[in-house]
Amino acid sequence: GEEHPDVALSLNNLAALYNSQGRYSEAEPLCIQALALRRKLLGEEHPDVALSLNNLALLYDSQGRYSEAEPLYVQALDIFERQLGANHPNTVTERGNLADLRDRLPPPQ
Repeated sequence: GEEHPDVALSLNNLAALYNSQGRYSEAEPLCIQALALRRKLLGEEHPDVALSLNNLALLYDSQGRYSEAEPLYVQALDIFERQLGANHPNTVTERGNLADLRDRLPPPQ
């Protein structure tokens, strides 16, 4: 059916493909749809919700939309840390994504 976690995974994967091709305007609604579906089906604290937050952040990050990407990375990291622990590979990767983004931000004034 249309409301199954595998549908969200497919939306997410297609969005990632579009992002890698620079088809950002096509990727964004799919990312948002996948995130909404995962939140509805799995709840706010599920690691797959964090993956969708990360993927939307990656999309914004790749477009230079850093102020939109940063809070999504932070939310995803928070979920991963609580649900998977500080040393889980997803948590470590997310921490790196956030650090990479912050390295590209201009210094605070």
